[in-house]
Amino acid sequence: MQGTALTRRRATALAAAGLALLACNARAQTAWPHKPIRLVVPFAAGGTTTILARLLADRLGQGLGQPMVVDNRAGAGGNVGMDHVAKSEADGYTLLMGPIGMAINPALYAKMPFDPLTDLTPIGLYAGVPNLLVVNPSVPAQNLAELIAHAKANPGKLHYASNGNGTSSHLAAEMLKSAAGVDIVHVPYKGGAPAMQDLIGGQVAMLFDQMPAVLPQVQGGRVRALGVSSARRSAAAPQVPAIAETLPGFDMTVWFGILAPRGTPADIVTRVNAEMQRVLQDTAFQQQLAGMGVTPMGGSADAFASYLRRETERWAKVVRDSGARID
Repeated sequence: MQGTALTRRRATALAAAGLALLACNARAQTAWPHKPIRLVVPFAAGGTTTILARLLADRLGQGLGQPMVVDNRAGAGGNVGMDHVAKSEADGYTLLMGPIGMAINPALYAKMPFDPLTDLTPIGLYAGVPNLLVVNPSVPAQNLAELIAHAKANPGKLHYASNGNGTSSHLAAEMLKSAAGVDIVHVPYKGGAPAMQDLIGGQVAMLFDQMPAVLPQVQGGRVRALGVSSARRSAAAPQVPAIAETLPGFDMTVWFGILAPRGTPADIVTRVNAEMQRVLQDTAFQQQLAGMGVTPMGGSADAFASYLRRETERWAKVVRDSGARID
């Protein structure tokens, strides 16, 4: 009997050891990432955010050893897609292509479905890009001064498109409206692609949108560029004046960063950030961005978190001064 009990205890111990070994092997085999990663773009397909997301996703996917799939989830000035990520499982398989709207929307919307500063984990800044102010060729203005004069002569008759309520496209036009003292009418769209389509078709007169999406339309003669929103001219389109040359102090550079749901493991955040820095320091990738008027940014996750807090404070004042509000 004693020998039988001893045998049973040994068998139990061996079984437990075997199960522990299997568990260790299972964990090793499922080390992150072991399946495709979703990169959520909170706007419709076809705009700058999608263009830049796909460029980065291809390179990051190669470095991480798993495909990175771009998932467009548009609505409410980016809030729908951002909220989706904020409420997703914090396992590293759902990331966000975070736009500048993260810093703008808390001041612009009366009620937010999530808190960008606490419900998301910053991973790294990606890039900065100016908006271009473009008009339909039928608009009788060859420069910004003429556009302002035309708008003042026709109050309430000039319609401007935006990529959606609360987007940088919307706020840039509101900044122009305030700085120039003109009465122009907002027509929001669900993304840059449909807004550009109606601008080209003449349904609206003007649009602010990021340079990578707009520049090909300018170069093709389908729309006319009147100004760039950054403080200085862009090397990608040096012939286009900065809006600040006509309206001193006007400055709006759009930025993008990568974030994850709150609680995402620190080792995953560190790994993605490291891969981002590798991609952003690649000369060929930098040249590809420069050709579109985009400047790579980079930096640590902590630096991005600090930057996001500063931008949120800055844009709260800009929104307040512009009078823009979405209920």
